[in-house]
Amino acid sequence: MNHLFIVRNKFNEHKKISPKVFAVNAFLLAFLLFLLFYLSFLSASYNFDFMAIYEYKDKMIQGFFTSFFISVLSLIAGVIFALILCYMSLCKIVLLNMFARVFIELIRGTPLLVQILLIYYIFADNLGLNNRYVCGVLILALFASAYICEIFRAGILSVENMQYQSAKALGLSEFEIYKSVIFPQALKNILAPLSGQLSNLIKDSSLLSVIAVSELTQNAQEINAFTFSTLEIYIPLALCYLVLTLPISMLSRRLEKSFS
Repeated sequence: MNHLFIVRNKFNEHKKISPKVFAVNAFLLAFLLFLLFYLSFLSASYNFDFMAIYEYKDKMIQGFFTSFFISVLSLIAGVIFALILCYMSLCKIVLLNMFARVFIELIRGTPLLVQILLIYYIFADNLGLNNRYVCGVLILALFASAYICEIFRAGILSVENMQYQSAKALGLSEFEIYKSVIFPQALKNILAPLSGQLSNLIKDSSLLSVIAVSELTQNAQEINAFTFSTLEIYIPLALCYLVLTLPISMLSRRLEKSFS
């Protein structure tokens, strides 16, 4: 019985699963999940009518791609902001260091919904920035940058100081040390949390519906208002977010294997 509790790790690698074993277990898992959902909805006194929302499929597709592009742009901008914040948090200039720490704690310590409302209705309005899509991207980028900055900082600090000292003894400049020694080693440590943050960013984009950005959740709510088909629209909504986030997890695992 003890072998049932052995955990897979780098000291105890399991053999590659054969296609036959994988297929059998995948079938069993799919069957159990189907049975769970079937029994859950069996007792519900609700008549599903998915044809009521079928004519609005174009609106769901438009919301799907809007959420995708908003998330990608927010991630790119968030990574840029995070790199700047990471430099500020690690540099020796006290003022920049304090600013980065205060910004990170402020963003991480307040709900995203509150940030969206405050930034859009107060700061953006005072600055004359009325494009809700641009505001949505900037808000998500600022929110993500605080978390991505901590991921970068933890990845850099996870590299042993001996590596830095050895590179410096070889006469490498600070830029060359970070470019050729620190960052390549830190990269494999940040891939998993970075992919998790991207998945969270895609799901967090649903909160932009409070400022009427026509993303996936907003469009689903509008379809629900037209058809009164609450469950029929929210089940495809959940599947759409799964379609967006699942490839990220798969890509992250593949990249981790290639770097390990």
